[in-house]
Amino acid sequence: MYIEKVAYRGWDNCFRVANERVELLATTDVGPRIIRFGFVGDENEFYEFDDQGGKTGGEAWRPYGGHRLWHAPEAVPRSYLPDNYPVEATVKDNGLHLIQPVEVLSGIQKEIVITLDGAGAKVKVQHRLCNHGLWPVELAPWCQTDMANSGVGIIPLPPRGPHPENLLPINTLSLWAYTDLSDPLLVLGTQFILLGQDPARYSPQKIGAYTLNGWTAYARAGHLFVKRYTFQPGVRYPDMNANVQIYTDSDILELETLAPLVTLEPGGEVEHVEEWYLFDGVPQPAGEKDVIEHVLPAVRSIL
Repeated sequence: MYIEKVAYRGWDNCFRVANERVELLATTDVGPRIIRFGFVGDENEFYEFDDQGGKTGGEAWRPYGGHRLWHAPEAVPRSYLPDNYPVEATVKDNGLHLIQPVEVLSGIQKEIVITLDGAGAKVKVQHRLCNHGLWPVELAPWCQTDMANSGVGIIPLPPRGPHPENLLPINTLSLWAYTDLSDPLLVLGTQFILLGQDPARYSPQKIGAYTLNGWTAYARAGHLFVKRYTFQPGVRYPDMNANVQIYTDSDILELETLAPLVTLEPGGEVEHVEEWYLFDGVPQPAGEKDVIEHVLPAVRSIL
């Protein structure tokens, strides 16, 4: 296990957390944000906006790239309050604790706790929102990861079953006004939803789902990035009850998980945990058959 302070892409105060297999980098000049995750010596699995590296300060929101924490539902200005200023960083035995200053307009404070496995390609990422305001706020932790382009995102669907044994619906899809179900990069299958990222894409695309499986994934260039999260039945999620979402445009594909909506009282906090896994040698799927053959064996090894 290695934890060291490094300069990266113009930010002088980043932390590198690594073992012999994988590494991640978190910024502290801005954030909280994990700007890089990947195999040691290999390319970044996350997308980085090249023109924003090293930038700090200002009141304009910058996407930067990498992994970030928001609070849902999405709205302006609250979702786009800039994270352009330094965060507090505390080194742990096997990771890092990042704390953002309280957002002045919302009263919410964001924290990310990173814990890297001692040897494997596994990371635990705890996301916390704390209400330092004077009134209750309805929100949900919303974890967004900007993946490098030209891959495909995967959302598993709950098990199908025959009629008439299954008379009631078991899950929902969430569609935005700009969702295009005729998109050739969108596969609505019986077991999975697939959405590809294309740098030549003309317009944004997004789809969400209420799913019981507790994982979502992104496959690209022989690598498979998997997020695990805890599904909570019988509660209300944002965006018409979507706990997993994929957004894509010409730059990125965002792999997103959400926690249930809560009314966060002053002084209260809520946490949403993701576990990240990275696999090598997994072909990028073109459809459901490829997911079943190549992706599922990797996912089943961690469930």
